[in-house]
Amino acid sequence: MRAGRRTVEVRRPAKVLFPGVDGHPEYTKGDLVDYYRAVAPFLLPQLRGRPLMLEMHPDGIDGPRFLRKNTPESYPDWITRVEVPKEGGTVCHTVCDDSATLVHLAGQACVTLHRWLSRTGLPHSRLRPNGGTSIDHPDRMVFDLDPAGDDFAPVREAAGLLGELLDALRLPSALMTTGSRGLHVVVPLTDRHDFDEVRRFARDVADTLASAHPDRLTTAARKKDRGDRLYLDVQRNGYAQTAVAPYTVRARPGAPVAVPVAWEQLDEPDFGPRRWTIADAVDQARTNPWAGVMSRGRALGPARRRLDALRG
Repeated sequence: MRAGRRTVEVRRPAKVLFPGVDGHPEYTKGDLVDYYRAVAPFLLPQLRGRPLMLEMHPDGIDGPRFLRKNTPESYPDWITRVEVPKEGGTVCHTVCDDSATLVHLAGQACVTLHRWLSRTGLPHSRLRPNGGTSIDHPDRMVFDLDPAGDDFAPVREAAGLLGELLDALRLPSALMTTGSRGLHVVVPLTDRHDFDEVRRFARDVADTLASAHPDRLTTAARKKDRGDRLYLDVQRNGYAQTAVAPYTVRARPGAPVAVPVAWEQLDEPDFGPRRWTIADAVDQARTNPWAGVMSRGRALGPARRRLDALRG
C-alpha cells in the first residue's frame, strides 16, 4: 500500500478487528489502515515528535490486548524512535512522523495511539536552563472528565463548567470526545513549565471546580471515594503518562474515534463521546474544530495568579 513516498506492506487486510455486533458494522484491518491513511493530514500534526504508547489488538478487539512502549527491532529502520529516560534505564518509544509509519502501525493491528504531552528528539528539542529538554516540559495540559456511569449528562455539564473556569483564567482550551465514555479538555501551553508544575496547576484547577460543586464533581483518585460523582482526572499530566491522541480509534464495537470538536457542538442533541467512528471522523476533521486554539499556547504564571485570587 502506498503511503506518502513509501510502499508499506499490510498483511491480512481482510482480518476482522471489529466484529459486527449489537447493530454495529464490521471493520477489518484494511478498514483501519484506510481510515488512518485518510485522517493522516489531521492526525500527524498531533503526533509529530511525541513518544507513543501503542495499544495492540492482533486478534481483534475481542482478543487479548497489549500496550507497547519499546519499539520492536523488527520495525523498519525508517520509523523514528526516541530513547527517553525512565527509572533505572530508558525506553525506546516509537514516534509517528509520517503517513507511512501510521499505515505500518495500523497494519500491525495498533488500534489506539496514546501520546505523550511533550515532544522530544527532533530539531525542535532544545536544552533548558535547568539542564532538561523539551521532553520534560509538556506543551499540552489535559483534563479527563471520567463519569461514574454511562450517563453523559454529567460529562456535558462538567465540560461546560471547566470551560468557564479556564476562560476566567484566560487560558485557551479545546474539547475532544474520547471515543469511550468521557471527554478531554485540552489546554495548549508554551512548554515553559515542567510536568510537576503543570500537574500541580491542573490539580488546583480541578480542586477549585470540585469544591464549588462537591455533590457532582470529585478529584478523589480512589473509586470507592467517588460515589456517583464525576471524576476530574489530571493524572495524565505527569512525566511518561499518556493521553489518547486526537483522531485515534478506540477498541470498542463500531470503531469509535476520539475526535476534536468545537465548544459549540457540546450543546448539540446528538453529541456524545462515541458520536464519530472511522466512517465519519474524517468529515469532522475537515471542519477544523480546533482552528487557532493549539497555536495559542500560554505560560501558567498569569493563570496561576488569577487562580490563587479565585481561591482566596
